[in-house]
This record gives sequence, structure tokens and C-alpha cells, in this order.
Amino acid sequence: MIKLKIKTGDIVRVIAGDHKGSEGKVLKVDREKNKAIVEGVNMVSKHTKPSAKNPQGGIVKKEAAIQISNISLIDPKTKETTRVGIRVEGDKKVRFSKKSNQVI
Repeated sequence: MIKLKIKTGDIVRVIAGDHKGSEGKVLKVDREKNKAIVEGVNMVSKHTKPSAKNPQGGIVKKEAAIQISNISLIDPKTKETTRVGIRVEGDKKVRFSKKSNQVI
């Protein structure tokens, strides 16, 4: 598995593809497929059959996975996209913004 610098709960901006410029919170990260699901980005229509959970069935809008390379973390301080670095502070590894040098 690949070590990723984006985690669940991060606020990210799409930097490439059809949804370029849109922002959202990371809901889930799939490290094996190198993809993430971002809230409100890459919405797809899923046709569902009627079931006990959803007796009506029909078309449901939901987020689809987006490639990790197409998203960039937003620095909480500057509100701009930034690259992420990892450094050791004390005995812990921490992520930091390369633009503002602040711990994320």
C-alpha cells in the first residue's frame, strides 16, 4: 500500500478534471485504488432496485471516487492549495503545509 498525504476529514480542492475548482471534505480514502471520495464532488446517478431498505427504488445521486492526484489539500491558514510535508516533532510524525509551514 502507498502512504498518502490526504486523510479522511481533510478539506480539499479538485485541481484537474471535470470538477476542477470545486471543494469538499474527504469522506473516504481507498489506499489500494489510490482514490478518495469527496463530499459534493463527482456526483453520479445510481439506479437502485426496490428493497426493504428503500421500498421505492429509483435514481439516487451519490459521490463517486476521484483520483488522489487530482485533489490538493487546502491550507487552513491561507485558504489556498498546498503540498504536504511530513516531519518529526518530538517523538511524533506530523503533517505540515509547505506554503505556510504550519502543522495541519
